Amino acid sequence: MYVRAVRFTDVSTERMQELLARIEESDGPPPDVPATGLTILADGGQGTAVVLQYFDSAADMEEGARVFSAMDSSETPGTRASVDMCEVKLERTLS
Repeated sequence: MYVRAVRFTDVSTERMQELLARIEESDGPPPDVPATGLTILADGGQGTAVVLQYFDSAADMEEGARVFSAMDSSETPGTRASVDMCEVKLERTLS
């Protein structure tokens, strides 16, 4: 599994609510994005967010990155601060 981790700054509560509503209304990821999952983490106190986009392969992640990188900034939760393209080495859920 591969994850594209994008950190945003300048994230307002209003902008986050708008983004979440758009995602909830959609049928899935944007066209041409072969993502298998999405996690959004938000720190309202700091005005930051981390978006984790999941992919089955590095090639799928690269394809998705091309689409996401071309997105207009009005479609993101804030100012893009960093992007990491990662291979998941360990995932553990504790019960």
